[in-house]
Amino acid sequence: MECTKCDREAVMHAAYSGNHLCEHHFRESVERRVRRRVREDDLLPSSATPEDPQTWLVGLSGGKDSVVLTQILHETFADDPRVELVALTVHEGIAGYRDKSVDACEELTADLDIAHEVVSYAEEFDVEMDDVVESDPENMAACAYCGVFRRDLLSKYAQGYEADKLLTGHNLDDEAETALMNVFEGNTEQMAKHFDASLGPFDERNAQAGMTPRAKPLRDVPEKEVALYAQLRDLPVHMAECPHSSEAFRGEIQDLLLSLEEAHPGTRHSIMAGYEELAAMAAERYRSPGDESDLNECVECGAPTTREVCRKCYLVDAVHAAD
Repeated sequence: MECTKCDREAVMHAAYSGNHLCEHHFRESVERRVRRRVREDDLLPSSATPEDPQTWLVGLSGGKDSVVLTQILHETFADDPRVELVALTVHEGIAGYRDKSVDACEELTADLDIAHEVVSYAEEFDVEMDDVVESDPENMAACAYCGVFRRDLLSKYAQGYEADKLLTGHNLDDEAETALMNVFEGNTEQMAKHFDASLGPFDERNAQAGMTPRAKPLRDVPEKEVALYAQLRDLPVHMAECPHSSEAFRGEIQDLLLSLEEAHPGTRHSIMAGYEELAAMAAERYRSPGDESDLNECVECGAPTTREVCRKCYLVDAVHAAD
């Protein structure tokens, strides 16, 4: 099959658009969507100058999504003195898994000459995910613990670097799955948090004391296209799946979404278009002029929280108590 835009051989078919794309036009399409999201989310404000550049902290796991995001951002802003990229890799303490992905991160950042730091649960919390899974004091999926710990470290180091933005590699499938999970659970409060955390305008998010604005520039690109892009560009990617990944509900949603997309191309895009409007309305419902004052400092670590002890410290304490 020939490319829709030229006479070269197509490497992929985007059923949701009807286009068959050759390698050149496919790569161009992915890069264009990421750069358009950067513009539409106003990641680079007019106030940024070479004398006062923006620092963007990228959560780099070594998986396909974060590697592709880092590569495209680097190529977009390599010659732009208004943006400085810093990559942060979190080592969870999973034997036979994370060490290999750290190698991929180090290879990429060395090749791109990007500042890179590796932090670990062991150093920061004195826990490792292998031990957390074994003790499981809260009777939760491993991903529930890990997500809390990782978000805490990304936020902490974003502030440590005085980063203007915190960027993660969530793709279209990730976001559509989260949207469906929130809808099926009837969790409007979580919709509001999702909007304020990474879908809404930065000026509103900046009102949340102590929180570095977050962005997901890859969220318009389907997962399979991210994987193909990484393969075609021969990027250093660790493709193995986490051995503790066990979010049963997300897995069911993922299967449902894939079947819907196959039968009705464009379903993921439609879900996100409608969901963002619903999430914005939910955010208005739960947000009030007094929201900022509702945030306290965690008595153990000082992080912003609505509780006396933040969720991260609560879980760390629970794991230690179970040892």
